Amino acid sequence: MKSTLIKNAQLVNEGSTTISDVLIKDGRIAQIGQNITAEADEIIDATGLHLLPGIIDDQVHFREPGLTHKATIGSEARAAVAGGVTSFMEMPNTVPNAVTQELLEDKYNIAAETSLANYSFFMGATNDNLSEVLLTNPNTVCGIKIFMGSSTGNMLVDNVETLEQIFSKAKLPIAVHCEDEQIIRDNMALYEEKYGDDIPVKCHPEIRNEAACFKSSFMAVKLAEKHNTRLHILHISTEEELKLFRNDIPLEQKRITAELCVHHMWFDKEDYDEFGTQIKCNPAIKEARHKKALLQGLLDDKLDIIATDHAPHTWEEKQGTYKKAPSGVPLVQHSLQMMLEFVREGKLTLEKVVEKMCHAPAILFNVRERGYIREGYWADLVLADLNKPYTVSKDNIHYQCNWSPFENHTFQSTITHTFVSGHLAFANGAFDESRRGERLLFDR
Repeated sequence: MKSTLIKNAQLVNEGSTTISDVLIKDGRIAQIGQNITAEADEIIDATGLHLLPGIIDDQVHFREPGLTHKATIGSEARAAVAGGVTSFMEMPNTVPNAVTQELLEDKYNIAAETSLANYSFFMGATNDNLSEVLLTNPNTVCGIKIFMGSSTGNMLVDNVETLEQIFSKAKLPIAVHCEDEQIIRDNMALYEEKYGDDIPVKCHPEIRNEAACFKSSFMAVKLAEKHNTRLHILHISTEEELKLFRNDIPLEQKRITAELCVHHMWFDKEDYDEFGTQIKCNPAIKEARHKKALLQGLLDDKLDIIATDHAPHTWEEKQGTYKKAPSGVPLVQHSLQMMLEFVREGKLTLEKVVEKMCHAPAILFNVRERGYIREGYWADLVLADLNKPYTVSKDNIHYQCNWSPFENHTFQSTITHTFVSGHLAFANGAFDESRRGERLLFDR
């Protein structure tokens, strides 16, 4: 692997921003400092650019195997890298569901051949696969995923005894989707009675409402407290849920953590008028008060990390009526640019973005030698030009589904370079796919 010297970057790392050079050798960060004079195969003048650790996205749906008409691991990993996401953790509700060790390893084999980004895959839990779940290797798999609410196929876990067993015996972090199934069903019945098959999409946050989220999250927290489980609650979407989380201890000491997704920060209920089913997702995008409270929860460290829940569907699928259009939004390519808009608006600092998108996921999942710009760590790095506007168009959307709610939107920043394990995988709009990403490892 060729060596690279990045010169004069504004390096954002561990709470501060400094002008620095970074030398990359053999896939790792060999030296950090000013005026590095070592020889390198390639020199990048990063004057005026910001150098960040690569983004670690702990929640994506890349659809392979089984739903490859929507996306593949290869296609979505390319999109991720184009957006500065160097590592992803993918969910098990593919077809077939990743609920045995063999099916889980099949996904790793696909990624080893096709993923431009570094990768890990969650082991899926069901009501009847406890023995398989407990075989999961904590050093080579990111975590266990439980759907405590509506899900795909056999992945809704609603058996209390099963939940008790998983929460008491799991050696890996348990990541949960929390929405109460019965509340959602009851709400859906009311809206079907009122509207028939023509339910307005704007009713989505009323059907999948605050009560459904809070009841399920509350149950998960109580289970984790009972068994001292390492619990991570995904995509928090309500102000009410914030009271379940603490901010009086460092992240390293937390046993219960929470994730905020970019779309719950960016959109609110009024946006259904413009975007309709494009922004239909679970949990639902809700009223503006939640968006405001979630941002404050992030600043207050009740919410620990920022992720995407990237979930592509074809454009044709998303054009269905409310009941027929699947839930999910493609987001992984633009998540960093979204957060850089918050920086420009003064709502977040650049250091806070790096903390929540890079450092915190590495801490939370015990990711080995990634998530920071440190000598000896893997060179997962992103260069961004915060003063170069970027307009999203069909020509630069890299998702296989080839659509985004941000089409025709202009971000005020551009991702210029992305290094994955030392390999310059993306530079100025072009990919170098001569190397693949690495399997993530975990220090547990």
